Amino acid sequence: MNNTKRITVQILNAFVDNDKGGNPAGVVLDADELSNKNKLEIAKKVGLSETAFVSKSKTEDFKLDFFTPNKQIAHCGHATVATFSYLKQLEILKENNSSKETIEGKREIKLIGDLAFMEQLPPKYINVDHQENKILKSLGIHKTDLISNAPIQLVNTGNSFILIPVKDSNVLQNIDPDFDLISDISDTFDLIGFYVFSTNTINPARDASSRMFGPRYNILEEAGTGMAAGPLACYLYDILKIKKDRFLIQQGEYMAPPSPSLIIVDLKTQNNKIQSLMAGGKGVLKKQIEIEINV
Repeated sequence: MNNTKRITVQILNAFVDNDKGGNPAGVVLDADELSNKNKLEIAKKVGLSETAFVSKSKTEDFKLDFFTPNKQIAHCGHATVATFSYLKQLEILKENNSSKETIEGKREIKLIGDLAFMEQLPPKYINVDHQENKILKSLGIHKTDLISNAPIQLVNTGNSFILIPVKDSNVLQNIDPDFDLISDISDTFDLIGFYVFSTNTINPARDASSRMFGPRYNILEEAGTGMAAGPLACYLYDILKIKKDRFLIQQGEYMAPPSPSLIIVDLKTQNNKIQSLMAGGKGVLKKQIEIEINV
């Protein structure tokens, strides 16, 4: 008796920059009959940092579940952008406003052409000064490599990241991560990972260049992280006092091989206070694969 089932997975690159680079995500449509065990097995076999599973929702337009190769996570920016950009391209989505149900509540989605933007929550800041030396050691950098008067900070707009502001692109490029130590710190603070950034960008049209390390989720380095770019835009606005409504965040150019990504973050503010934010970009279909699972 055959106890296997074939699942179709779309592979899309999200946050592409001029339709190049980007961060690949798996997208499984019509996932209503799949158990969490099935989804984890699929995510492992797909082998990307995250795979999104789309099913029907009783309250929102769609229900999305996100799985890394080793666990479920509440939200994923690039897999959300990949999913909704793809749904718009398939003309399943007819309107420019949509929504998703997740294990931690609903989020609004905005579509502008082929661009998909995901709602994030107002930022929460947590001081991590007592772990500064350990954080610096985990990245192979020194206090003098940081932007002066800019603290290392934990920021949460739905997921938690520690943001590390370094003074230039040379420091950013030459980071030497200790993944075991980053995982240990990530466990302590319940993080997705570290988001290291510099406002000293090679491309003057970008507000910041960044790198994301998430070894706790088997993500050594990621090309585009929407749920980290949101906190970074908030940090730039609140901490570095760069008072803009839109930030362009580049990521992935220092990976091997490089995969440059562009994440657009729009802030909604009132009286200089961030009320909400949308992080987004474009998803491009790269290929379709078939995964066989046990049922």
